[in-house]
Amino acid sequence: MNPFDYILHLFGLTDQAAAYTTGVVTGLALLILGRLVLPLAGRRRLRFALFTFVLHLGLMAARALLVDTDTRFAQGLGLFGLFLLLISIGRSGVLVTAHLLVSRRIIGPLPKIFTDIVQGGIFAGALFVTLSAAGVAMDSLLTTSALLTAVVGLSLQDTLGNLFAGLAIQVQEPFEVGDWIQFDDDQDNIGMVIEINWRAARVLTLDQIEVIVPNNQLAKAPIRNFTKPMVHSRRKVFAYAPYSVPPRRIERYIVRSLQDVTGVINDPAPSVIPYDFDERGVKYQVRYFIRDFQNRENIDASVRERIWYALSREGIEIPVPQRFIELHEGTREEEEAEEERHIDEREAHLRVVPFLDGLPADAVRALAEKSEIRLYDDREAIIRQGDHDTELFIVVRGLVAVLVDRPSGESVEVAQLGPGKFFGEMSLMTGARRTATVRAVAECELVVVDKDAFHHVFDVQPELMQRMSIELAAREKQLDEVEKKRDRKITKGSSTRERSAELLHRIRDFFSA
Repeated sequence: MNPFDYILHLFGLTDQAAAYTTGVVTGLALLILGRLVLPLAGRRRLRFALFTFVLHLGLMAARALLVDTDTRFAQGLGLFGLFLLLISIGRSGVLVTAHLLVSRRIIGPLPKIFTDIVQGGIFAGALFVTLSAAGVAMDSLLTTSALLTAVVGLSLQDTLGNLFAGLAIQVQEPFEVGDWIQFDDDQDNIGMVIEINWRAARVLTLDQIEVIVPNNQLAKAPIRNFTKPMVHSRRKVFAYAPYSVPPRRIERYIVRSLQDVTGVINDPAPSVIPYDFDERGVKYQVRYFIRDFQNRENIDASVRERIWYALSREGIEIPVPQRFIELHEGTREEEEAEEERHIDEREAHLRVVPFLDGLPADAVRALAEKSEIRLYDDREAIIRQGDHDTELFIVVRGLVAVLVDRPSGESVEVAQLGPGKFFGEMSLMTGARRTATVRAVAECELVVVDKDAFHHVFDVQPELMQRMSIELAAREKQLDEVEKKRDRKITKGSSTRERSAELLHRIRDFFSA
């Protein structure tokens, strides 16, 4: 039994006339159903099925007129008409079936490459059925076609490779139509996927240039998908600022300037990091997220504009590449006046420290001359518990946290110190190890006085050691009353006078060493 007769038997049809009638009715029914249920795009694709069906009817009418004049020609028209009818049924059947499965959410939208392959298989089946109806021996045809397939396969390796690569892409779905991708290192080859077919993917770049990329190349390339897994993608631009401006201040200005830039989203929030130090200054990387990837170049331009305006308002000039050739136009008197102004500022901050307030003016001035201003970053440790350094710190701007490590290993915050507060006086005067860790809560500006500065003062006025010991003993007693957790190796009944004498002995030993 040949394939054509087997199909008739499978559907319970006893002769070819009944099969023909059933085929015509089926084809017409599928065309009507497709017209009713398919969307506009689907109805457009149905035109091919309608055309082949109408052409089939025309051929059958011509065959009926020629049956008595040229039997062989009439049979040829009949076979071709059968092929057209099967194609029409297959085309409309695939469209209607796919639509019903997708609309009922049984399957997802079918990629075009799958529908093309299914359609091709149906057309091949229609051809085999037609040849079988013509009396062609299918066994010999399949044997011949196997050899032909081997020859054709060798000559179409690249084409078949693109076909199977396209199937792999559709199964894995690294991207789909509408996604923005980059398929090589060239930034110009970033574009939106507008079609994926059996041979290649069509990508439309921002320059409105259509790039056709073979599926075989896409299957081997590292694809960058800017649309998945999330609809937003991160962008970055670079900006320069002078070394003289603290990074935290620059970061704050830039982030604030990006809050209302069209196209920049607030979640995830923009961020700024110091990226590099070079001849121009500090190079900052400005990172932000966008959803409108197609408009990325305009958004990047808007971000650069806002950064320029933000820094300009703060009086910060974007630096250009520099080669340092310093020309000092100021006089020696102007430089000395500037230095005196800085010393006056540090002296004013020193006078807010209670145990320095009783020092003579010339001693405080000497300390101010040997002190310095330091900047610390957010969360940066200023001193650490157990360290053996000797510096006094006075908070000028910002906030610091005092942390104490417990025997359990837990670090507990015991205080926060703001402008005008100080810490580190006991290590400065006695050389004792740090009893706490002090960490910046925000960017801080501190006045720092070290042991050498006090050594110079004590050499000139040694009687100041006793005054300092009294002040330290009083301050220590106040802290003990508040915290009652610090172990200063003092007996319960020791007085401020006794503690002052002990501290004076330790100060003298420390500064005479």
